Formats: sequence, structure tokens, C-alpha cells
Amino acid sequence: MDRLIAMETFIGVIEAGSFSAAARRLNVGQPAVSKSIAQLEERLGVRLLLRSTRGLTPTDAGQKFYERAKRVIEEADEAELAVRISGASLSGRLRVCAPVTFARLRIVPSMKAFLAAHPGLTLEVVLDDRHIDLLEEGIDVALRMGALGDSSMTARKIGQSRRIVVGTPAYFELAGTPNVPADLITHEAIIYEQRGGGATWSFKRGSSETAVAVSGRMRVTAAEGVRAAVLADMGVAIASEWMFAPELASGAVKAVVADWTLPPVDLWAVFPTGRMASAKARAFVTFVEATLGLAAPTT
Repeated sequence: MDRLIAMETFIGVIEAGSFSAAARRLNVGQPAVSKSIAQLEERLGVRLLLRSTRGLTPTDAGQKFYERAKRVIEEADEAELAVRISGASLSGRLRVCAPVTFARLRIVPSMKAFLAAHPGLTLEVVLDDRHIDLLEEGIDVALRMGALGDSSMTARKIGQSRRIVVGTPAYFELAGTPNVPADLITHEAIIYEQRGGGATWSFKRGSSETAVAVSGRMRVTAAEGVRAAVLADMGVAIASEWMFAPELASGAVKAVVADWTLPPVDLWAVFPTGRMASAKARAFVTFVEATLGLAAPTT
């Protein structure tokens, strides 16, 4: 029994939810999937799956094996990718999806070097703050911020960014400067109405935690709107630090309530469920990590 193939088969069963769905995903017959799982359980000497009329669920041992096996397969894929990239340039079309503002400020400007390294590659960047259907839209890899709602997706955390409360000096001159979270209640808030946003802002300082319900007449569904509203002196907003990096450095925007911290936002590389991540997609993610310094949390 090939151990890597057995691991891939088991991962496929867990993520697809059934032997038949895994067989279609792996492009093999269902009997082959059943036989592989049976041999794997026999070899390990433990039950990995519980079978019922409702479907398949992993045992405690099965869940632990799934998590470790997935890491092994990902590392094997990375090893293969390193060899492929060193041996040949990538070619064809790569379709990437990313949040609008993050892509404009951090991704698009760095793509000249990525394309120069792969002259045969064509890059299509879909800009969308929403979590669109990757398979339906033909996306090879998506960059997503915050918590992932679908646990079945193939995803890898590639970075983390600190979040802060920001506003312009002109706005604070008129409205006053908030020093503690409770001060924000009297301020005009620019509210981001997407996943991870909302009108309740949670803060922490040491062992103390507090949440404030802010209000504001400006609500936007894209981070680009948050940027524009803040820069137009319209109020305060929560934003990832990278989103206003040039303005923070120049003093055009000011961070407030700095003694309190907000939950950081994670950056994920997400691959379509049921499809093996291509060498092009993995190379793109590796380039993003290296270029933006996202292999470790950003500050």
C-alpha cells in the first residue's frame, strides 16, 4: 500500500463526506477507495471512520490522522513544487481572487516581478471583497481575510495583520480624540458591512476585555470605501495596519485608542475544494509570502 496515496484517499473521504464523492474527486472507482481505507485501518490498527445512515464521520483517531496526513501531503506538494519551479518556468493562465484594497496596495504592484520570472504565464486578478464560489468562477487560488466560514475548503494561513482604529487629524480636531474604547460611542463610525466587520468593536488590554457598539451614517461593503471615507475626514474606522501604511507614516492618518488591541486579521490562501492545487497557484502563494514578508505575522 502506497502510504501517500492512502493518505490522499483518506483526506478525500473526510473532505468529500462519502466514498462515492471521494472516488469522483480522486477520479478512481469507489471499490478502490473502500479498499484503501480498509487497508489503512488494518495497517494502523484503529478505526478511522464511523459509518452510519447519515454518512461518514471521523473517530478521534481519524480526526488526528486527518490533520497530520494533510500536513504531510501539503509538504510533499511543496517539495514537488520546488523541484518543478527550479526546473522550468510556469506557463498558461493563473486566475487569482483577492480583496480589492489589499490587491491594489499589496498584490498588484508586486506582480511585475512574478510575471518577469515566468514569461509564459498570464495572470488574471479578480478583485472582490466577497467570498465568491471559486469553482464556479474558475479561480485557481484566492487570498482571503479573516475567519473562513467553510471548513471543507483547502486553505493555508500565510500571514496575520494587526488591526487599529484610525481617523484623520482633521476629523479628530473637530470631534475630539478618543482615548479608550468607550469614547468611540460618541464618534461617527465608518462601518464595514462584510465578514469580520460590523458595528460591535471588541478590544482587549491585558486581562481586560470590552466591546462597544458604535454608530455611524456611513456603511460600506468594500474596504476601498472605508479608506475613502476615512481620508475624507468622515469618521473613525477599524482597519488592518497595512491598509493605511503610507498615511500612518506621513501623519495623514492617526491611530487612536492605541493602548487597547483588536483581534488581528488572518490572511489565507484558499484553493478550490476538490481540485489539486496547481504548481502555478502554489508558486503564486509562495511568491506572495516571500515578497510581502507574510511567512510570519506582520506588525
